[in-house]
Amino acid sequence: MIVEERNYSFALGDVARFVELYEREGVHIAKRHLGNLIGYFRTEVGPDLNEFVHLWGFVDFEDRAARRKAFWADPEWLDFATRCPLPVRQRNRLLTPTAWSPIR
Repeated sequence: MIVEERNYSFALGDVARFVELYEREGVHIAKRHLGNLIGYFRTEVGPDLNEFVHLWGFVDFEDRAARRKAFWADPEWLDFATRCPLPVRQRNRLLTPTAWSPIR
């Protein structure tokens, strides 16, 4: 298993708009394609305020690539993406669990 950590930083005020729109319209599309949702988070304190973090689990790198390709080919997602506030910064990391991790 691999876990993808995606961090989107928004301009002041945009994170609330993004979360509202994503909850109402986007999350069901993402879950349909990406599958194993581990969690969504918002930062409350620290140097990276106005940040939206989500974690997705995939079987392996090939599974992730195939799922993301289908995701970005979905006209419903493409329409949704054009109406969202854009992040001012994005950071993605692919994480592999340790042998003793409860998520494997």
